[in-house]
Amino acid sequence: MAGHSKFANIKHRKGKNDAARGRIFTRIGRELAMAVKFGGADPAANSRLRDAIAKAKSENMPNDTIERSIKKAAGDISAVNYESATYEGYGPGGVAVIVEVLTDNRNRTASNVRNAFTKGGGSLGTQGCVSFLFDEIGQLLVEREALPGAFNEDDLMLLTADAGAQDFIALDEGFEIVTAPDDFNAVREALQEAGIPTVSAEITKKPQNTVSLTDPEHVKQMNKMLDLLDDEDDVQNVYHSWNIQVKG
Repeated sequence: MAGHSKFANIKHRKGKNDAARGRIFTRIGRELAMAVKFGGADPAANSRLRDAIAKAKSENMPNDTIERSIKKAAGDISAVNYESATYEGYGPGGVAVIVEVLTDNRNRTASNVRNAFTKGGGSLGTQGCVSFLFDEIGQLLVEREALPGAFNEDDLMLLTADAGAQDFIALDEGFEIVTAPDDFNAVREALQEAGIPTVSAEITKKPQNTVSLTDPEHVKQMNKMLDLLDDEDDVQNVYHSWNIQVKG
């Protein structure tokens, strides 16, 4: 992705209407519930739950909503009947796409995901056909204007490096901090203790190489695929190698 687009895309996502925001919170609620089911309700002893909470907070999910979701899942583990699945394939122009879902009906979800790929000019492939093209990382984004007081870029780079960050990338609007998945929480907590808010904090998949789409029809199709996947309630995360160019 182009450097400044990281922040532009997140601001666009967070500026969605109430219905779209509701879908985001529903998805995060599922992640919280699954984390509790597999590791318990104590974040200190459940790294998966810590990651889900960090993601919830980065999406501005209210703390009381997060706590209610955790308590509800802890109180009725048997009601948490979602299963995870991953779909892989290609979009138009050779864009690699990974779709992660939590579903209570695999057949329904598989059909809907396949439909999104087909209508978006892509094709669903077999398990593992594109996952090798991505690296799993921890990614935290900090806006320049969010740095407190006399805290500067060098201070931030040193703070995150000491906490275990692998890479520090200065962008127009802020900073991208990259970690190994196991070091993500240590870096996030270091930022939190220093009073530095993140605009995004999550374990994600980053493409090793990106694809630029020059054909307007391919751009239109790729946007359609992503919109259809975004509208699918069972879809939790979508990762792709499209090098989106955001103007302005």
